Amino acid sequence: MTIPLIPQETIRRKRDGDTISQAEIERFVRGITDGRVADSQISAFAMAVYFSGMSPDEGAALTLAMRDSGDVIDWTGLGFEPGAPIVDKHSTGGVGDKVSLMLAPIVAACGGLVPMISGRGLGHSGGTLDKFEAIPGYDPFPSIDRFAEIVKTVGCSIIGQTGELAPADKRFYAVRDVTATVESIPLITASILSKKLAAGLNSLVMDVKYGNGAFMSTHGQAKELAENIVRVANTAGTPTTALLTDMNQVLGRTAGNAVEVVETIEFLTDPAGADKRLVDVTIALAAYMLVMSGVEQAVELATAKATAALENGSAAEIFEKMVAAQGGGNNILSTHQSKVVIAPVEYVIECAGDGYVNSMDTRAIGMAVVALGGGRTDPTAKIDHSVGLTHICQIGDRATAGAPLARVRAHDEASAKIAAAAVKGAITIDNEMPVMRPIVSEIIEG
Repeated sequence: MTIPLIPQETIRRKRDGDTISQAEIERFVRGITDGRVADSQISAFAMAVYFSGMSPDEGAALTLAMRDSGDVIDWTGLGFEPGAPIVDKHSTGGVGDKVSLMLAPIVAACGGLVPMISGRGLGHSGGTLDKFEAIPGYDPFPSIDRFAEIVKTVGCSIIGQTGELAPADKRFYAVRDVTATVESIPLITASILSKKLAAGLNSLVMDVKYGNGAFMSTHGQAKELAENIVRVANTAGTPTTALLTDMNQVLGRTAGNAVEVVETIEFLTDPAGADKRLVDVTIALAAYMLVMSGVEQAVELATAKATAALENGSAAEIFEKMVAAQGGGNNILSTHQSKVVIAPVEYVIECAGDGYVNSMDTRAIGMAVVALGGGRTDPTAKIDHSVGLTHICQIGDRATAGAPLARVRAHDEASAKIAAAAVKGAITIDNEMPVMRPIVSEIIEG
């Protein structure tokens, strides 16, 4: 006997704090996908979850139901061995976060298989997909068969989410976005994991950021989210570990799209000159991906392996092969200066006095990039990949009057000056050296 879907009953029970069954959640999500559940009912359910929460079992059921609302990649059906080291990483987003671009090749160079499905920028944070689109010809939407072929031959491939993966989440999120229910931890968890698990992963590592440039502003909020993601993902059958990382300053020395691609290439080809925080978080994430996927048994061994892959150039070679395989042309490492277009006007942001870089409003810096055209104020808008910020100072840097705090890349001096004023106002200089904290503050393991 088929049990009918009665959306208002599911909403009522969750409103009253009841635990709803896997079957009931599956019926509700099918209704979201096929249109039988109205936007008003999605909104009511989201608000009920916002106030009543969800158990790990409910969260896993919601995640899996949204995952199964569309295609789920079957890697064994695409020619991979059962239990292959298919692993991915997901970041909750930040300013200057180009980690995925170098992380996937590092892990692939060590023997992992990284089919990374990435997103576009959201608000003040940049998107991995937008960065790759700064490379002329790069195809972020290959067929699934081509995606699998690149992973098999190169070791990694970074693409965008297609409409066939977790379509229920797309509709659910659109309603949450306009009903003040985005901040619900169970719903954030289901949204993130439904898309990641649709990629058929055997393991996952989360980069959950906190600070004034993150969506979770405090360490406590980020830890709560990380613990919930790890619980739900493991309950859903995907081994997952989360790293809590600091986003109280720009990650690396660039923020934008093309400029972050250039920093990535410089990172891979000259790691000794790379920003230390960027190296630290990338290697830490790589190490846990190698352990979670079974390539290495201990974090210490995995750390050494990932560091070697970066320093001996093998990760750079993988990056170049991946870009070529996805239409971005051959020899990107040596030809990027002529291929990757950066806005022509360079405007130096000068420091007003002497001291140390003590703090920065990272979100404001991200919004300065958005205002230049490097991010979206409308989800459907096109962006200018060529604009951004380079040579961005870091907390703890010694600052002297007249020295550059950062450089703006723009198309005209007027817009460059507006961005420069915003960035300068976001950076605090003080006489005292600030307390320096490690970028990875905590590991949440399942």
